[in-house]
Amino acid sequence: MNYIVYDLEATCWEEKSNNKVQEIIEIGALKVDRFGEVLDSFERFVRPIIHPNLSKFCQQLTTIDQVSINRARTFHEVVEDFQEWIGIFEEEDYLLCSWGGFDKRMLIQDSILHDLDPEWAEQHINIRKQYHAYRNWRTFKGLKKVVELEGYEFTGIYHRGISDAQNLAKIFIKHIDEWQY
Repeated sequence: MNYIVYDLEATCWEEKSNNKVQEIIEIGALKVDRFGEVLDSFERFVRPIIHPNLSKFCQQLTTIDQVSINRARTFHEVVEDFQEWIGIFEEEDYLLCSWGGFDKRMLIQDSILHDLDPEWAEQHINIRKQYHAYRNWRTFKGLKKVVELEGYEFTGIYHRGISDAQNLAKIFIKHIDEWQY
């Protein structure tokens, strides 16, 4: 079994109630074996099709620039690379692991948007939910705060897929025997 500890970034806008459809713009992931060893990493930008131009707010939040997005391939192409990297086509056992439910919802939504079967994204655990239950916390804390509470330094750039995945992996690996799936 390989654990795919991942994080997505998506199109976003400052105003919350604009009813715009978000799309994935970055996938960052680490492949972790059952012993907690990091086997590999995956990082790709994704070019959105509905709203191809990133808002200034999104660029500032994620530090992802428009040029990088313009040069990126579409979700359909990137997710095929991602699935191959995971080992889905070789029928390897895997479990997607993210901080919250947003990432799973986005993988399913974008798979449907691009006429792909979303079933592959269903093998998922919500690390944030399980971690907070494990700690008996009533309110959710952000990834950066939890990384620091666990005694680690948050490294990389907050709200970047690969950095958030690397920091989430610190928590995931530390508690690898605690996760329920």
